[in-house]
This record gives sequence, C-alpha cells and structure tokens, in this order.
Amino acid sequence: MLDNASMHRSQAFTRKMDDWLIRGVIPRFFPPYCPELNLIEILWRKLKYQWLPMSAYQSLTMLKTSVVEVLENVGSKFLITFK
Repeated sequence: MLDNASMHRSQAFTRKMDDWLIRGVIPRFFPPYCPELNLIEILWRKLKYQWLPMSAYQSLTMLKTSVVEVLENVGSKFLITFK
C-alpha cells in the first residue's frame, strides 16, 4: 500500500510497475486523503498532539531531542491502542 506522495506518482516509479507486476507485486494506493489508513499519519498525530510536551517547542534543539525520545520509546513508553 502506498500513499499518494509525489515520488509514488513519478515517471521513474511508474516505469517500474510492469516489472513489479511480472514479479507478482501489485502496488495499491490509498485514497487521496485517508489518514486513518496510513499508519505513519496515526503515529505523527499521536506524537504531535499527545506525546510531545509543550516544552519541546521552545527551541529546535529541544524539539529534535523530544521527537527522538518519543520515537525511541514507541512500543514501550508510548503506545498506540486501537479501541
């Protein structure tokens, strides 16, 4: 499954489609806007709105440090649950 990023719609990418089909790989695209189906969108939404402390936005250094800390702890300290 692919999102609709420009690289996934580029000529270089689409030229490879026949090769992939021969190998049994069938690329499928998400609908144009469906963040609920794109796992990275779910991760970024949790990171931005729930897991990053407000203090992370005080400087670029603090933001980088906070983002790295969160990403290193996804799955242990930071969990995504689907209820």
